[in-house]
Amino acid sequence: MPISNERTSIKVQAERAVLAAVRLPGSSYDPRDPLGELGALAEQAGATVVGTMEQRMERPVAGTYMGTGKVRELKELCDKLEATLVIFDHDLSPRQLSNIEEIVGRKIVDRSELILDIFASRATTTEAKLQVELAQLEYTYPRLRAMWDHLERIVGSGGMTGIGTRGPGEQQLEIDRRLAQKKRLNLRRRLDEIEGRKRRSVAQRNVDHFTVGIVGYTNAGKSTLFNALTAGGAYADDRLFATLVTRTREWDVGGGSKVMLSDTVGFVRELPHNLVASFRATLEEATHAHLLLIVLDVSDPSAQMQFDTVNATLDELFGTIQEREERDAAKSGEAHPVTWQQPRRLLLLNKVDKLPDNAAILQWQSKNPDALGIVARDERDAGLAQLREIVKDAALGGEREVELVIDLKDSRTVDTVEKRAVVISRAYEGGAVRLRVKIGQRTLDQLRSLGARMSIEGGSAAARPAWKRI
Repeated sequence: MPISNERTSIKVQAERAVLAAVRLPGSSYDPRDPLGELGALAEQAGATVVGTMEQRMERPVAGTYMGTGKVRELKELCDKLEATLVIFDHDLSPRQLSNIEEIVGRKIVDRSELILDIFASRATTTEAKLQVELAQLEYTYPRLRAMWDHLERIVGSGGMTGIGTRGPGEQQLEIDRRLAQKKRLNLRRRLDEIEGRKRRSVAQRNVDHFTVGIVGYTNAGKSTLFNALTAGGAYADDRLFATLVTRTREWDVGGGSKVMLSDTVGFVRELPHNLVASFRATLEEATHAHLLLIVLDVSDPSAQMQFDTVNATLDELFGTIQEREERDAAKSGEAHPVTWQQPRRLLLLNKVDKLPDNAAILQWQSKNPDALGIVARDERDAGLAQLREIVKDAALGGEREVELVIDLKDSRTVDTVEKRAVVISRAYEGGAVRLRVKIGQRTLDQLRSLGARMSIEGGSAAARPAWKRI
């Protein structure tokens, strides 16, 4: 049977889809709703889910991933439900895609393709579009032969076989490969330029401000929290991957202290590696923050899996950043390079109002003592007020009461102290001003690093908050 939907596009909008999965030992999925997330992803991409099929196996079949008998059952199910598309809950090799399509007679899309299709439909900024386009090319390039298989079948069906009949298809395949490689290099070059500018911008922001990044599983409530804490205007919706760009806004945490808060793209189980690589600049803007707020929908039955996914993705990102920092330091010839430090992580248990009781909160806090219960959509929530205090303490780094003697010619330092400290008294002595202030240790450290023309007299540092890595 000829394939009704040739693989010239991976778009799944308005198609009737059957979801398929092979469950292997140790697979990461929610046993209470095994295909729930895949179904939500398919619906977000615009498909209509009409059926499902699962198979438990010790190991996947090399040629078809599923057993060949199960693949034939899949074809029968598609015929019965008039499905035009099958979506697999894993990544498939080019050979597997081609073999399954030949048996089932429908377009086959794997998990990575589906996520890429959603990202492509949501990308609005130039940067996001470049990132998605590169990720699609990175995914498609090794699969070009599978995408051209339909040409070979069409040629063969006309009775023309042999060496000469495959020439045009093979020639077009090589042309496509060269064009894809050229475009991939061009996109990578443009994104490298963006990443370089963004890294410099983020590094300067971290010098000037205490920075906080919001991260978490997709649809956990990150943008809702961002909007509750700032006048950010981030798009918030009850759907997966509502945010694809990082937004950064000022957050007033009280006591004259302000921090910079960033909202990021959400993580998801088995997020395609090429997508993580393409969105590296977007993700690093938050992961280079001084403090990371991990937002977790504690009311979701899959909360533990989502929490593990977020931490695993962060660890992967941090490992990549660490390797790059060490490589750059080695190139610069530093004898003792200063290694990049991972930011602190604070777990926020969101949507606690949806829980029947506080048993789940206590269970999470027994494993993560610093975890804080919040309701992100309620700006008057007591948990959000507590969060502000925690972030303010972290931003100040331990408050001290000291006397600062600042050269009046150093107007920048005088202005910084006036804005970031509580001034108790003020006196002018010749060409200097003597300020008695309550000021955070971190602000003092920043002023020193920037070469402030001042002296510090008296005071003792308050105890700094204890932090644990989640």
